[in-house]
Amino acid sequence: MEAKDYININKETWNNKVDVHIDSDFYDMEGFLNGKSTLNSIELDLLGDVKAKKVLHLQCHFGQDTMTFSRMGAKATGVDLSDKAVERAREINEKLNLDATFVCCDIYDLPNHLNEKFDIIFTSYGTIGWFPDLEKWAKVISHFLKPGGKFVMAEFHPVVWMFDNDFKEVFYNYFNDEPIFEEEEGTYANKEASLNTTTITWNHPISEVLNALISNGLEINSFNEFDYSPYNCFNQTEEFEPNKFRIKHLGNKIPMVYSLSATKK
Repeated sequence: MEAKDYININKETWNNKVDVHIDSDFYDMEGFLNGKSTLNSIELDLLGDVKAKKVLHLQCHFGQDTMTFSRMGAKATGVDLSDKAVERAREINEKLNLDATFVCCDIYDLPNHLNEKFDIIFTSYGTIGWFPDLEKWAKVISHFLKPGGKFVMAEFHPVVWMFDNDFKEVFYNYFNDEPIFEEEEGTYANKEASLNTTTITWNHPISEVLNALISNGLEINSFNEFDYSPYNCFNQTEEFEPNKFRIKHLGNKIPMVYSLSATKK
């Protein structure tokens, strides 16, 4: 398996996950269809009022957050590599009579598929690990932001990705030194699912994220780290407060999530 084939390999993986995820308790589709917001306080505190704003949601999966923005009064556009996920997003959007729009493409290639500028660009939770090059990623963000526009990001901390799946030992490098090839049974949304997938990902240290954004004309306004995850998507977790999860034997000793906001100069 070659790293150069990562787009096709990862696209197939996400296409295979879509239906399992939609049917899972993790994504609570019934709650979402009945009006439940899918955004957390971590990102909402940075987003502010999105009403009447143009919002670009990168790596939207099947669009729950994108459509939540639409419900909040934004003009929202979601982008994802998975054609199956985008197809389902459009179906749900039509069912709910919302006005979100969806684009299917590799994020690096988005300037060839979309010709708009946005007030806010948003991405969250398990997104940047799918990219080998954050300079190219940040260049796309800068391209689509209006001057004075805001970029908001919430992401799992790279320290989390250093560990093996059961958080028993440091297994991977904190730094982006090589692609990570993995075979997975099940999925974070349903660990018992009859699903076998292959992924190619990259770990990105915080410095790489910040410097990519800064070098592409964004000014960092805030940066926060959290000792919990709002999602129960890892092994060996405990819910110590409602919707706050930690690795049980590590407690609050490691950062699990970070968030940032930045403004286009």
